[in-house]
Amino acid sequence: MRLLSLALTLITAAGALAAAEKNKTAERLDDAAALFTEIMAAPDKSIPQEFLDRASCIVLVPGLKKGAFVVGAKYGRGFSVCRHANGQGWGPPAAIRIEGGSFGFQIGVSSSDVVLLVMNERGMKRLTEDKFTLGADATAAAGPVGRNATAQTDVLMTAEILSWSRSRGLFAGVSLDGSTLRNDLDENSVLYGQPWTAKQILTSGAPIPASARKLESVLNKYSPRKSK
Repeated sequence: MRLLSLALTLITAAGALAAAEKNKTAERLDDAAALFTEIMAAPDKSIPQEFLDRASCIVLVPGLKKGAFVVGAKYGRGFSVCRHANGQGWGPPAAIRIEGGSFGFQIGVSSSDVVLLVMNERGMKRLTEDKFTLGADATAAAGPVGRNATAQTDVLMTAEILSWSRSRGLFAGVSLDGSTLRNDLDENSVLYGQPWTAKQILTSGAPIPASARKLESVLNKYSPRKSK
């Protein structure tokens, strides 16, 4: 009886843990949707529409943590989403982790939101790798802000990835060189029931999980199709 009781307790605990992880993943997806909505709601201070419409993929990392004491470190969890092959609509999200460090005399801890736009096929190929480093493996640049920023700039011609950050209400282009993006297999397991990689998710046409429908809807609202 004791063994049976122990087994039931373990099963119950495992089920509760799985439910908690599922809820956390759903919250992160909702946070990503809210982040993008809030940024695009102010056209004069948002991602330029021309750049968004030309992007192949987007990466949203709500609440990137940055702590420092002599050696700075960054860590966050978010999602990458790419358009369907025909450029119409957005596909399923792949969970990612962003990590990186910077040296300097910094003291304190801060949190910021990060948005990346993947502008071409080269950048998208990087996104489907197990991990890659901005500035080393992929050409990255701080993105322009506001409706008056045009696509006729050198940054669009050369950068595979454009990056922005929002901290304390200020949204601006920021360099994230040295930051590494990698697959978050644990989060993908919660979403899809298997530890799929970004490549498997972004290129397979997997169905969009119910918990990601809000994020899909928001992306389609602001950029339903890719421009040429």
